[in-house]
Amino acid sequence: MANPLPPFGPRGDGSSAARRAFAGRRSRAFGTLPVRTVIPNALTVLALCAGLTAVRFALEARFEAAVAAIIVASVFDALDGRVARFLKGTTRFGAELDSLTDFVNFGVAPVIVLYLFSLQEIGGIGWIAVLGYAVCCALRLARFNVALEDPDKPAWSMNYFVGVPAPAGALLVMLPLYLDFIGLPVLRALPLLIALHCFFVAFLMVSRVPTFSGKRMGLRIERDMVLPILLLVGFTAAVILNYPWIAFTAFALGYLAFIPVSVLRYRHHQARTAEAMRVEGDDLPID
Repeated sequence: MANPLPPFGPRGDGSSAARRAFAGRRSRAFGTLPVRTVIPNALTVLALCAGLTAVRFALEARFEAAVAAIIVASVFDALDGRVARFLKGTTRFGAELDSLTDFVNFGVAPVIVLYLFSLQEIGGIGWIAVLGYAVCCALRLARFNVALEDPDKPAWSMNYFVGVPAPAGALLVMLPLYLDFIGLPVLRALPLLIALHCFFVAFLMVSRVPTFSGKRMGLRIERDMVLPILLLVGFTAAVILNYPWIAFTAFALGYLAFIPVSVLRYRHHQARTAEAMRVEGDDLPID
């Protein structure tokens, strides 16, 4: 006699594929989401809170705390994407939230801090520098989002950004603040020079200058390099904790100095790709 009350679940061979399919249907029916999709978005929200808190600190003239908050926001920004890929929790919602958060944290907060720090002394010119940087950051983020959808990009181009990315732009534009914190207050009295610096960083963000991405670095490392890398990490952490503003000044100047190296490497890859396409074209049969 057939069972009048069949079990609540998929029938058949009880295979794992059937169970997964049933679990997916039940999850959609009840509107649930896996936790792994929430964790990266939580990190993004924490980054947004840190960026907005930087503005509050700047309004209170606590500029060191403001810069530290933006740096904390950049750490959360670096983690959320990597955590999403590691947990396989990447979503379109998370990508849009991350882009909007980047604009607030790296396109608005740093120049608001600079404006309250010194740029307000030159009135409209200082505000034009703030607006110019913020608009260029928005354009840079929009171009980045569109470029992700380009299927024709060569594989090696994934190692490069087009222009300076928004987090690096924030690191660079706050260079006058680092210098002031380490005992060079002369820049605070030269707001026009700080405005020119803002325009320069804004130009780098919207330019076509290739810069190293670093997102695909560190996936695999040689066994012999583990110890040197750990020592370098420990040394860097010790320097940042003891001499933070000297360290970030060095990072900003080092990044600027490394841009020509990125350009040369990018052109090298371009030349190799063009040569390979030319050779491939010569090998095609002629009708």
